Amino acid sequence: MPPFATPTRPPQVASLLDRAAQWLTAGRPSDAIVPLRAASLSLPRDAAILHDLGLACLECGRLGEAVTALQSSIAADPSFADSHLRLGIALESAGAFDPALAAYRSATQLLPTPADAHYRAGELLDSLGRSVEAIEAFRAAAAAAPQTTLGRIAAARALLAENRHGDAERILRLALSLDAGNGVALELLGNALADAGRFAEARAYLLQAIERAPRLAGSYYEIARCRRIGPEDAELLARMRAALAHPGLDAGQRSRVHLALGKAADDLGDPEEAMRQFDAAEDLRDRITRFDLATFEARVERLIAQFTPESITQAPPADRESAAPILIVGLPRSGTTLVEQILSAHPDVGAGGELPFWNERGRAWEHAGATAPQEGFLAAAAADYLALLRGIAPDVARVTDKMPLNFQWIGLLRLALPRATIIHCRRSPIDTALSIHQTHFNPRMSFPTGGAALVGYVRAYQRLCAHWRRILPPERFIEVDYEALTATPEPVVRRIVAATGLAWSDACLSPDKNPRVVRTPSKWQARQAIYRTAVGRWRAYEAWLGPLRALND
Repeated sequence: MPPFATPTRPPQVASLLDRAAQWLTAGRPSDAIVPLRAASLSLPRDAAILHDLGLACLECGRLGEAVTALQSSIAADPSFADSHLRLGIALESAGAFDPALAAYRSATQLLPTPADAHYRAGELLDSLGRSVEAIEAFRAAAAAAPQTTLGRIAAARALLAENRHGDAERILRLALSLDAGNGVALELLGNALADAGRFAEARAYLLQAIERAPRLAGSYYEIARCRRIGPEDAELLARMRAALAHPGLDAGQRSRVHLALGKAADDLGDPEEAMRQFDAAEDLRDRITRFDLATFEARVERLIAQFTPESITQAPPADRESAAPILIVGLPRSGTTLVEQILSAHPDVGAGGELPFWNERGRAWEHAGATAPQEGFLAAAAADYLALLRGIAPDVARVTDKMPLNFQWIGLLRLALPRATIIHCRRSPIDTALSIHQTHFNPRMSFPTGGAALVGYVRAYQRLCAHWRRILPPERFIEVDYEALTATPEPVVRRIVAATGLAWSDACLSPDKNPRVVRTPSKWQARQAIYRTAVGRWRAYEAWLGPLRALND
């Protein structure tokens, strides 16, 4: 923080700023707000005082006041770079993502070393699923600080977003060789190793990350999912519980610790304690973002009305006859990762993972008025999507996209690329909802994780998928039941492969041997042979299901 007192400030203001500095040095930003506010009233056009007031408010979670003070600082001096950066942080924390990105962009143009602003923009864009823009921001951060730990971490983040895990690992190991105690680099390497199925190594790095930076305690969630938790993990459980008492742990990290404790209790056979922890995690997530069920239900009704049997059968131009895409859709936790593991084990199939493409194009179409999709929109979407898939896997015939929530945009996809194969994964609604309730989802993702909102979401999803089932050709909309797939894998797997038009490959029967990187919450399960223990899991939780019980109708 810049010095408070300057020769141009009156003595009474300097005294107020000295008092504020003492409180800040003592780690009590809330006490510093009163003298900083008094100083700002005496000098209402002093950009530095307003910045410091905004920063103090930001540090103690008073986001509205922080935004107001930082905006006033910028109004007083538009070139005050630190105010733009801190305004971006405050706006992002308040959920105002587009204004936050604008503030970060302003900071990059004003700061003498803009790496931090580029990096924060990259993190936000990545969390919003805007991967192309995120990669650009991370690369800009790396270029702005090439010989620093932050620059190396940013370069690794760009590589991970491009699924270049080997290159990212090398850069992270270099960063740690020069800055061994950096918690962010340790956490990032641990997560990358877990994605690659190297769970023992991942666990060790994630534990180091938390030890070095206790505010990263949310990594206990990844640690708990690296293997089953047993009685021998008593010390680990004690550390998780202690982490919840850390005063600097934010709601997002705290939520993940609760999920980790819930997963541990589930592994140890205590469903009551597990559900208590899962419910606590959901309560915290709701404080970060609240899902608007009415808006989602309205979207579903619009989609059903918009895409009729007549509109969906329009013949596309010849340049949109590609059969390359295989979209794997459904609710999260319905078996989509397993199906992608099965298909991407085939030598002629590349794995795209969860691509945000159709969510972005679908929202853009909605914001433009959601009239019948125009030919120009469809042609551009098809061309861009095929280019994206070719970039992911240029040497294979088919490429998967397992973004589950693409079930919303099947009508658009059908008009843009009618020869694409759509595989709809179905699972018992109550088992699916319970699994969702037990899983961490990006809090910036518009998706409910429990309660009546999740029940309503599941019901609306079922209505929409019933509509797609009625109007799409069955050879293009293939439905796979998780229970059947896990009960008798081979006939179901053969049906899935046949639906893609590919020749049979025995490798598809051993998805657990697929060496690809898996970046979903199912990364540990994906390395196991097909199993049935997840079928009917809700019965152990029957007494504590609450509103989710309605899905057992």
